[in-house]
Amino acid sequence: MSELVSLFQVDSLIAWIQLPWVVIAAFPLTATVGLVSPPLPDSPVDSTGPAYATDRKPMPDSSSTSDTVVPPPSIIPVLSVIVPCFNERPNVAPMIAALDAALTGVAWEVIYVDDNSPDGTTQEVRRIARLDSRVRCIRRIGRRGLASAVIEGALSSSADYVAVIDGDLQHDETRLPVMLKALRTGAYDIAVASRHVAGGDNAGLSGRFRHVLSDGGIWLAQAFMPVRLTDPMSGFFMLPRSLFEDLARGLNGQGFKILLDLILSSPAPLRVLEVPARFRERAAGESKMDALVMVQFAGLLLDKVLGGFLPLRFFSFALVGALGILVHLAVLGLLRESTMLGFETEQALGTVVAMVFNFQLNNAVTYRDQRLKGPRLWRGLLLFMIVCGFGAVANVGIAQMLYEQHTNWTVAGGIGAMIGVVWNYAVSATLVWRTR
Repeated sequence: MSELVSLFQVDSLIAWIQLPWVVIAAFPLTATVGLVSPPLPDSPVDSTGPAYATDRKPMPDSSSTSDTVVPPPSIIPVLSVIVPCFNERPNVAPMIAALDAALTGVAWEVIYVDDNSPDGTTQEVRRIARLDSRVRCIRRIGRRGLASAVIEGALSSSADYVAVIDGDLQHDETRLPVMLKALRTGAYDIAVASRHVAGGDNAGLSGRFRHVLSDGGIWLAQAFMPVRLTDPMSGFFMLPRSLFEDLARGLNGQGFKILLDLILSSPAPLRVLEVPARFRERAAGESKMDALVMVQFAGLLLDKVLGGFLPLRFFSFALVGALGILVHLAVLGLLRESTMLGFETEQALGTVVAMVFNFQLNNAVTYRDQRLKGPRLWRGLLLFMIVCGFGAVANVGIAQMLYEQHTNWTVAGGIGAMIGVVWNYAVSATLVWRTR
């Protein structure tokens, strides 16, 4: 009897242990009070359930777009105005205000490309950009030059058209809508604001010297251009962005006059429209126009005439080297006449003077857009003299070897000099004026 009681107690204990699991299996957890689980993302929500369950919104069905919130599309500008600049801080705010007034009704943006101006031009542009999303800024460090700045700015655009305008307020921004309207007809490839057509005005070009430079450049350019253009020196023009991108690979990208580069880089003559424009006086800042700009302009023409066979920098470097030879001979002759130092010492002094001359002229002309200043100038001069020293050793060594093989002394000397120039150019570009 006691054994039966013990078995009954064990069976009862097992039943009590199993009872909760039977209840849980019979009734889903979501139906028990106080044990409500939040629904899965794709489960319908019972509006009669607990409050916090009804507050949860179901995830949208990926197969349906009816409930998906789509952000409004961003406005892509029709026109990007590229402003290459250096030290133009006082003109930034007036320029943007002038563009805003001139381009009413046009979706536009302005892209400042600043060559790391020490006057805070970049900071001023970005201050306004925080208030106006149409304003953008590209800050370039370690390189300079209007042409390359325009290229970088235009290639950063997604607009249908790109315009180039100076940041000094001398160009008449009210001409932009006229140029845009003409290009939209499809009748023209490029619109140029000209000072030299009926209705144009060149009064803002200060000083007789600048007039002479401008007129000389126009005369020189017109001799090589495949199209008639009264103002090839203009820095104010507009063209379709797609056309700019097609021509970009053939651009020289050096110097300050990119309009001529664009026209000469086109495989077929461009259809040009010249729009009369007034050239105002500069409101603030200093002009960048000088004789060296014209030297680079002439170099651009030569580069295009030669079809890019010789790099423009190499040609300039070699020309500076030729001038250095004249300086060397002049110093050597002067020392021979006025001192008793001996030929070896006089030759060494002439060589040093010629090296310094070559370095300064290359720094000012050949590598104007990468010009060295301050401590980097002295470091660059030291490296240049070391490089040229090795170049001189190569020059003399190769010439001597050729001469000993019964090569004519003029041929041997010429080949040695050419090898020296190539060495000096290649190594100087890599070590002295390397792009940072």
